[in-house]
Amino acid sequence: MAVEEEYSDVLQNIEFAIVSTSHDHPEMIDGHVIYALEAVINSYRAEMAGRPAEEFSASVVEAALYRAIRNMCEWRLGRIPADDAEAADLGPAPEPKRVDEIVLCLKRILKSVNRWNRSGGQRGYLTFIVQYVK
Repeated sequence: MAVEEEYSDVLQNIEFAIVSTSHDHPEMIDGHVIYALEAVINSYRAEMAGRPAEEFSASVVEAALYRAIRNMCEWRLGRIPADDAEAADLGPAPEPKRVDEIVLCLKRILKSVNRWNRSGGQRGYLTFIVQYVK
């Protein structure tokens, strides 16, 4: 089964975090999304390897994206307590996913960002995805 079919809900959640952040930061471009996704992927890879995540320097937009994406992933992993203020907006957590499943989803979105960026320019992915994520 394709990632898009098996994990459509997780992909939609992560893309919602990206689109929501883009509303707060209209200057966002695909490059910010790529950088933030790579940083989140690297942090989970480090976790799976049992080592600390590398620190990275980020712009305000990239840092906001990183937090939004990471928070959504943590929610999907079942790591955010239900009474947490940020989780209150997300609702009750669905069946928790494994870290390797989250990384698979993040990599799939990164592939999409790169593809739409190549064909649509600096905001190709953001222009495409905003039509589908409200």
